[in-house]
Amino acid sequence: MSVGPIDRVVDEVFRREAGRVLATLIRLLGDFDLAEEARQEAFTAAIEQWESTGVPANPRAWLIKAGRNKAVDRIRRDVVFRTKIIDCETASAEADAAAVPEDEDDSTFGDDRLRLIFTCCHPALSAEAHVALTLREVCGLTTQAVARAFLVSEETMAQRLVRAKKKIRDAGIPYETPEPPLFNQRIHGVLAVVYGVFTEGYAVTTGTRLVDADIVRGGHPPGPFAR
Repeated sequence: MSVGPIDRVVDEVFRREAGRVLATLIRLLGDFDLAEEARQEAFTAAIEQWESTGVPANPRAWLIKAGRNKAVDRIRRDVVFRTKIIDCETASAEADAAAVPEDEDDSTFGDDRLRLIFTCCHPALSAEAHVALTLREVCGLTTQAVARAFLVSEETMAQRLVRAKKKIRDAGIPYETPEPPLFNQRIHGVLAVVYGVFTEGYAVTTGTRLVDADIVRGGHPPGPFAR
């Protein structure tokens, strides 16, 4: 089956921007799973719309706005289905998401991935969870690839990732770069994660390549739109 020009464009945007889009959506929505679903829906919408409207000048901003809108719609549908008032946490996330300006650029959300790394490296989580979450959420490795890096089954790793994200949510771990007094408590974990990420980039655990240039450059591996 041939791949159309828009498919190739969206796949390239995914490789370049998926991690940054996810990091910003996590900040706006306050939930890993909701942000991942919103990102997927945004890229699906891009394939459907960009062919007729053209690729926007700022694809990342377009995707973040589309993902935010998809998530807000999902939240509203859930409220209707549950027939109860939205809880304060979700209402706050919706309000923050609605505040995203039309012309976002790197000065607006350029550090979101750094904030996400610091969130993944919170001392309440284990060192193993630090690296696993960063590989999965920041670098976009599949759960299978992360599992192979840790020499465990995919099911085991999936459960660990779910527990780690649940702990972040339930403990109210803030999505932020810590203030100077707490910085030294986290920096060693962050450096260990960076080392682990580059180790995976230069010694890939899945596929035929020995080096994954996307990870080494801080990008994203081939996405769901790659053929």
